[in-house]
Amino acid sequence: MTRQDQIVFDHAARNPQIIRSLGDLRTKVAEWRKDGARIGVVPTMGALHDGHLSLVKAAKDDCDRVIVTLFVNPAQFNNPSDLDSYPRTEDSDCDKLAPFAVDVLYAPDVEQMYPTGFSTTVSVSGLTDVLCGAHRPGHFDGVATIVTKLFMQSGADRAYFGEKDFQQLQVVRRMTRDLDLPIEVIGCATVRERDGLAMSSRNERLSDTARQQAAGLIREMRRMAEGLRAGGGVAGLRAVAEAQLLQDGFSEVDYLDLRRAEDLECQERLSGEGRLFAAAWIDGVRLIDNIAV
Repeated sequence: MTRQDQIVFDHAARNPQIIRSLGDLRTKVAEWRKDGARIGVVPTMGALHDGHLSLVKAAKDDCDRVIVTLFVNPAQFNNPSDLDSYPRTEDSDCDKLAPFAVDVLYAPDVEQMYPTGFSTTVSVSGLTDVLCGAHRPGHFDGVATIVTKLFMQSGADRAYFGEKDFQQLQVVRRMTRDLDLPIEVIGCATVRERDGLAMSSRNERLSDTARQQAAGLIREMRRMAEGLRAGGGVAGLRAVAEAQLLQDGFSEVDYLDLRRAEDLECQERLSGEGRLFAAAWIDGVRLIDNIAV
């Protein structure tokens, strides 16, 4: 899906009801359950863009009631300055949700989610040891823990996540399966800018020059994918792509890996359903992306 794919919803625009306490959320969900409603949840950290809104649209299409969560989760940040600089835009997020007639924006504070004495962590081994997990120790423990809590708190039937964070999506799916959580995890296609750059809240931190250069990431990934389909090996294709990215303004490439989609096992050549993953730095911002091969 690209930016030019207009997201349209025909309900009258209205801001969602904002709920901040777990007790109030559970009371609201209990009311919906009495009516037999199917409930969808879209977990976010705010700073909403069209990628998030595509998930909201999918939830509204599938479900009778929709909860969007807004919580900047400190447990998934490795760098305190990154946490401090993460945008907090609740008012504008509400305005963006208004055309979709979202029922509830659940926006708890840190004390609500991690009260004094909180000492439990949900950890998914294997899937979290590679790619971003290898470069951001503890990140996916923070993700798995907060998502488990949001699933339990919302009592939703379905949850919606973007494929742009494909590793996160697979971690959440594995966690949900392993813990027998009564919720269906739905993956939705990555939404891209006109030049192909995957939409991300981090894109707003790029200078104008870096923003133009950033589209080089998806261009090189697509070239790699073509080479892989033609029978090329990862090592040679990666070397060419990394050299071009550095020439195009990127300062560092964390990884350009071909992985098996199901379990993220590393592949040297394309075999079956693969996924090409990338993470690279430009203008002090770490961009991630992935495409099916």
